[in-house]
Amino acid sequence: MEILIILRPSALKELVRNTTQEVLMKVFVKFVILFILFLSPAMALDRRNVSAGEVVIEPMITNLNKPWSIGFLSDGGVLLTERGGRLLHVSKGGSVQDVAGLPPIFVKNQGGLFDIVPARDFESSSIVYLTYVAKVRGGGATSLAQARLSYDRTQLLDFNLLYQQADASSSGIHFGGRVAEAPDGSLFLTVGDRGERDLAQDEGSSNGKVIYISADRTETEIWSIGHRNPQGAAIDISGDLLISEHGPQGGDELNLPEKGLNYGWPVITFGEEYGGGLIGVGSSSPGMEQPLLHWTPSIAPSGLMVYSGKLWPQWRGSVFAGSLKFNFISRMVKEGKGYLEVERLFVDQYIRIRDIREAPDGTIWFLAEIPGIAYRMKPINFDSN
Repeated sequence: MEILIILRPSALKELVRNTTQEVLMKVFVKFVILFILFLSPAMALDRRNVSAGEVVIEPMITNLNKPWSIGFLSDGGVLLTERGGRLLHVSKGGSVQDVAGLPPIFVKNQGGLFDIVPARDFESSSIVYLTYVAKVRGGGATSLAQARLSYDRTQLLDFNLLYQQADASSSGIHFGGRVAEAPDGSLFLTVGDRGERDLAQDEGSSNGKVIYISADRTETEIWSIGHRNPQGAAIDISGDLLISEHGPQGGDELNLPEKGLNYGWPVITFGEEYGGGLIGVGSSSPGMEQPLLHWTPSIAPSGLMVYSGKLWPQWRGSVFAGSLKFNFISRMVKEGKGYLEVERLFVDQYIRIRDIREAPDGTIWFLAEIPGIAYRMKPINFDSN
């Protein structure tokens, strides 16, 4: 909303001549308030109506540079990654500091520092999982590591590489890079095809795969194949893995990867070549799985979240995904063997939504790349105390 006030020069002189200094100050204060509320909406509280009722959207952390992921700590603080290779800790009181101890990171086009996920037992272990593109001979490799966050939240200690993509590449696209921890402590890592689409069907290649790492960290294996660029991963309320992945021109997908199954790329897809043209054999083929849902046209899905229902019981089990292309949050619900998109929140209100997470208190946080803000969504009557 914009407010335009026009005063004729003669009227302005009359206003000044007949207004005391105190009144002028009150006018000035009101103008500042209006400026904050209407001309700087990114910094103001924003009330919006959604299917669960009226909610408030508030900026919590600002001045971020290409934020990619957010993770919540047991003491009320948060960790934030910026794709350019910066890990931040923001305390419950709002102080921001860099966290040291990251490895050398390959930052190119879509590549850089990605996910940050505190372990389920973080309160006792101080373990966090992080994904990034490692600098290796041949370019960059999607990687997963764990480390212990220092007590003062200033550095990563006991850094331990858990997995590194075998097929390093100088390509700057399709890294995947999300990690999800299952209830038993095992991990799932998404790895994109790196632009070499045929490798997604090669069981000897790490490209275009979901990787499984056992809870005791002694076993690593390819879980599923045939993925293009999975940029969202979450565990649903049944304990199963869900991923969202980018298709080509059309054909973005929501999938439930199961061990040993083939999800089709690039043999089958609901998308097409950029500029038009068939990819593979069409949208189905024997021995290849269908998505739970596909978006055509593409929305460029980003971070994925399954909501617990803590503050909005009617949303329990709903799956949320950000859209980088059309700037909204998609809400999906289970329907039969698949999922149905039932709501698009905040269309074109927040630009390039990169991640979406549920906080311990049940509020929903999301990251907008432009202008670089972490927002919190809460019920209208929410009491943070």
